[in-house]
Amino acid sequence: MVKAGLTFICGFSLILLLYIGKSVLIPLVYASIIATLLNPLVKLLTKLKINRTVAIFISVILTIIIVGSIIYLISTQLSIFADTYPKLREKLSIHATQLISWISDNFNVKTDKINAWINSNKDGMVSNLGGTIGSTLGAISSIILVSILIPVYIAMILYYKPLLSEFIKQLFHVEHHEKVFEIITKSKKIIQSYLIGLLFEMIIIASLNSIGLLCLGIDYAIILGIIGALLNVIPLIGGVLAIIPPMIIAFVTKESASYSLLVVIVYAIIQFVDDHYIIPNIVASKVKINALVSIIAVIIGGELWGIPGMFLSIPVTAILKVIFDNIDSLKPFGFLLGNVVPISPKRLPFIPKKKAKTVG
Repeated sequence: MVKAGLTFICGFSLILLLYIGKSVLIPLVYASIIATLLNPLVKLLTKLKINRTVAIFISVILTIIIVGSIIYLISTQLSIFADTYPKLREKLSIHATQLISWISDNFNVKTDKINAWINSNKDGMVSNLGGTIGSTLGAISSIILVSILIPVYIAMILYYKPLLSEFIKQLFHVEHHEKVFEIITKSKKIIQSYLIGLLFEMIIIASLNSIGLLCLGIDYAIILGIIGALLNVIPLIGGVLAIIPPMIIAFVTKESASYSLLVVIVYAIIQFVDDHYIIPNIVASKVKINALVSIIAVIIGGELWGIPGMFLSIPVTAILKVIFDNIDSLKPFGFLLGNVVPISPKRLPFIPKKKAKTVG
């Protein structure tokens, strides 16, 4: 009973710490994951007789260049949506007028009353706009700060890797060193395999999205396909968000509204293929976590750390599974997180026992 109470208190304290310290922990965890990916590159450069500090600097700079190039490419392509805004506004105005007329005809409401109600709600929207802009500026400033911190954290983690390894050795007894470093090695492999699987998923989804939109004749099909693949990485809500940009473009550039419906159908088919074939075979097979635990982990990650927590939930849960699998007392929890479903033995039919005949 005491042990259960202590476990509950420790678990509650850990969750509270994760929530309170999220502004510090989120960039640190992301930096640790990226540092794990860059560590093989640093080792390769040091084998080529490049100074270790210089090798770390080169690795971090290459990462910044690659990420910056991707962001620049997407941001330049996103300017196409600015060109569609006047057409979108015009079409929305036409459809709004048609909707007002339909409501007026079918519900016997005067158009003046409907327009007055719309104008009265505009004031509330304008007043809320100031708060939205303020929160957006705050979010942008925090993103800039995190963007500066993460490269610094990556460089420091790679540079102090020997110090961290020695700290782990001193933290555990000598007889446990082999087991501890086995867990760390498996965790590194899981992180690398998961992120590589995620990259392959993005490439496949981007290709399918682009092909589907090209077949429908939607403008900017390739960039919309890439944006959809990037949004699709966001657990749970990514698939829904990915549909919105091509629907807007189809609504603005096509005469018939049926093209927007066709976009939804195409993306729904791609989402079905992703959920039932791509994710189980390319992404989920790397982490070996069952679907129920994945959904719960994503929801908890989102509640604690928002969208960054949703991204981190799967690899963190996979690492927890590795830890549980290697500790005897926690193996049942590792089994619970896993995707191996035991086959229950067939029950034999019940045969009632015959009563023995009495000889008399």
